[in-house]
Amino acid sequence: MVFRWKLAQWLELKWWKNYLSDKSKEEYLTWKKNYWKAILNKVSELTEVDSSKTVCDLGCGPAGIFIAFPVNKVTCVDPLIDVYEKQTSFFRKVDYSNATFVQSTMEEFLVKEKFDLVFCMNAINHVRDIAKGFDKLEELCADGGSVILSIDAHNLSLFKYLFRLLPGDFLHPHQYDLAEYKLFLEKRGMKVLKTELLKKEFFFDHYLIIAQK
Repeated sequence: MVFRWKLAQWLELKWWKNYLSDKSKEEYLTWKKNYWKAILNKVSELTEVDSSKTVCDLGCGPAGIFIAFPVNKVTCVDPLIDVYEKQTSFFRKVDYSNATFVQSTMEEFLVKEKFDLVFCMNAINHVRDIAKGFDKLEELCADGGSVILSIDAHNLSLFKYLFRLLPGDFLHPHQYDLAEYKLFLEKRGMKVLKTELLKKEFFFDHYLIIAQK
């Protein structure tokens, strides 16, 4: 699993560099910010999202949901965050004065602070140890706070088990369906308030999951 995770991290960086190579920084960040604002509109139907809330963006990448929080106190965590700054022109820490950036895996991130809103957007199946990743989500969330995930969930059990055995999806070391992702949260005492389909595809559907501690 360690090798598979390291390979996934290398491919993640390569993917971002290729993806951003032909894009305008201003246009892309405007589009991405609007995408995140649409997600936050869905979240705000169930939990308060305002400038008083403390925010943690786990697996933030170079343009995570932190870009849609210009005022809130935001902590952003990613094992590649310093590399994104060095090797892409799209991310500069100084552009986000309200945010603190920490280069760390989700599982190894250490902080005593609890957060009102803990986001993990399309990142939980990128971690090295997914059980410890979900432990960290629960640990960082304040009582009464919310954990918000977006995930690719398998539609077909056959391919889920095949992808676990064979390298059918190099970018994602972990392969689960929607029910299994929800169970990870519920086993840690969190209540799943909502799941919403964001994008439908053949192998995976992309879901938003909102849970409360």
